[in-house]
Amino acid sequence: MNLVESFRTAIDSLFANKLRSALTMLGVIIGVGAVIALLSIGQGVQRFVTQSIQSTGTNLLFVIPGQIGEGSERNTGLTLTLEDAAAIADPRNVPDAVAVAPELTFGATVERGRTSRTFTISGTTPDFAPVRNFEVAVGRFLDESDLATSARVAVLGADAYDRLFPDGEYAIGETIRIRNIPFRVIGVMERKGGNAFGSEDDNIWVPITTLHNRLFDLRNQRGERLVTVIYVQVASEDRMEQATEDITRLLRERHNIRFRDEDDFSVINQADLVAVFSQITGVLTLFLGSIAGISLLVGGIGIMNIMLVSVTERTREIGIRKAVGAKRRDILLQFLVEATVLSVIGGLLGIVLGWVSSVAISNLSENLETYVSPGAVLLATSFSLAVGIFFGLYPAYRASRLNPIEALRYE
Repeated sequence: MNLVESFRTAIDSLFANKLRSALTMLGVIIGVGAVIALLSIGQGVQRFVTQSIQSTGTNLLFVIPGQIGEGSERNTGLTLTLEDAAAIADPRNVPDAVAVAPELTFGATVERGRTSRTFTISGTTPDFAPVRNFEVAVGRFLDESDLATSARVAVLGADAYDRLFPDGEYAIGETIRIRNIPFRVIGVMERKGGNAFGSEDDNIWVPITTLHNRLFDLRNQRGERLVTVIYVQVASEDRMEQATEDITRLLRERHNIRFRDEDDFSVINQADLVAVFSQITGVLTLFLGSIAGISLLVGGIGIMNIMLVSVTERTREIGIRKAVGAKRRDILLQFLVEATVLSVIGGLLGIVLGWVSSVAISNLSENLETYVSPGAVLLATSFSLAVGIFFGLYPAYRASRLNPIEALRYE
């Protein structure tokens, strides 16, 4: 019996027991569908995180206070200052830095009329918008004159505007009160959306000099004005490492850190962030795929069970085939093909189920866009085929070993 004949016989046998075949394939269908759906979620999360980090700016370095890690001795408190940012912006110190934007953030109550809400107030400089890829929807962003005069002006994030101006009024020129101090609205930012670090659409930006002088005067022992983070935009991607070294050297000198002492700051490369988050989401994707793979194993056990039942039911048929000249390998091939066909058909239907589930999940989520990769489909299909062969091998071997005389006597 050749392979084509074995395939035809397998199809006839499966259609002779439609309900049993469908129930047997159900485990494989669910397993393959779960693998594809969960892998698509994992890859969707990975793409979302990568795009979120990249959307924060181009060729960006994050300079933050303290050292990252549980074992660090200096991992709390603010250590960076506005003067540090000015030193980094000096081309004599860091030649590869094309723009520097310090930022100090804190929460404060903001009022407009009878509306009173708590927002994140961010004190920063005019370079913040281009460095962080923020666009102004209405009005303008902060400029150098606002910074020089400590002007009481504010730029609203999209969500902050919606909450303070719920009726959609024109906000430019209107007055809001931050900590009961009046500020004139000069701009509204375009909606940025959520990213790996959360959403900044509910932020309100003011000149950092205004924040220090009028709202939240936070200084170190030397009287220097503290900041939460310093964003540094580098000239090109291949100069990121050199810029990191220059910034590290400069800040160690400014902070009087001795040779063997630990830094009281961290310089984080945007590419490093992408790599770290990609590694985390990769492990998550593998974990989700492994959990879904258990369903495929359960489906494979179901195939073995049904094939063993089929061997018992068709014992007399096997005896007749052997009596008319069928060899052991013919019987083995016939039952192995039947198990494989069950698995492959279930796998194909599982691909459809996984794709539909992936699309449904993507439609239900506002920010997450799932991605069904060819690799995930190939992996799920190959695994389902392997499951069919592996779990069909023993029943096929058992059928091929039946004694033809005893098989013919079987009732």
